[in-house]
Amino acid sequence: MRFTKMQGCGNDYVYIDGFRESVPDPSCLAVKMSDRHFGVGSDGLVMILPSEFCDFKMRMFNADGSESEMCGNASRCLARYVYEEGLTRKKTFTLETLAGVREISLNFEENRLDSVTVDMGMPVLESERIPLNLPVERAIGHPLTVLGVKYFFTAISMGNPHAVVFVSDVEHCALEITGPLIEKHSFFPNRTNVEFVQVIDREHLKMRVWERGAGETLACGTGACAALVAAVLHGLSDREASLILRGGDLKIHWSKENHHVYMTGNAVRVFEGDFCFL
Repeated sequence: MRFTKMQGCGNDYVYIDGFRESVPDPSCLAVKMSDRHFGVGSDGLVMILPSEFCDFKMRMFNADGSESEMCGNASRCLARYVYEEGLTRKKTFTLETLAGVREISLNFEENRLDSVTVDMGMPVLESERIPLNLPVERAIGHPLTVLGVKYFFTAISMGNPHAVVFVSDVEHCALEITGPLIEKHSFFPNRTNVEFVQVIDREHLKMRVWERGAGETLACGTGACAALVAAVLHGLSDREASLILRGGDLKIHWSKENHHVYMTGNAVRVFEGDFCFL
């Protein structure tokens, strides 16, 4: 089976072209291919598929085989793939995801594909829609205690659930311990992604992320969007800022006009190959 390994800010996935390959059990395949010792090695698997009402469809599976609603970094990489493979000549096109339709734009510099912008839609703040097991309309700075330590999180959905926690130093936030405990906390019936965010200034936020079903990754596009929205809600950031992630930077803009969040970043091919089932 032919595959392409791609990464956006270090958030790496294995991409399967569903126009050419057939995958009967993508969840099982995601587990096998994501293994960094016995497989290709990745944060998950992305299927590039035809859509009945959009230009393309994306299905995204975490390294543990669970299917996620949306991945911002993966959608940028998918955009580069379909353009470079000649599956479209459009520079703006639509993508069907489990989180809804997303519009993607390719940005060129001197006729070279430089970056990709994704319209990530409107953030969801209502507890019942995220969803949360909490009797509050919105969880903005809501307390949560883990191992005797009280944290304050802001819950946001960018098509998938996020819990954003502001800290003074992201490098010493014990993410490896607290991340999985918050991910599986009873507040979150579908589990959650967890972002620990340090405010550098109003235009720069530093973030580490514990991704649901994958563990710590070098970047999370939807998480970066959630972090910016949370920072604006708390009065800590302007509506446009750079998110500094371990794998690189993302430009995030929360529009005042249509309330959509726009994410701009890179998309890089790493290598291609054939995966054999043994």
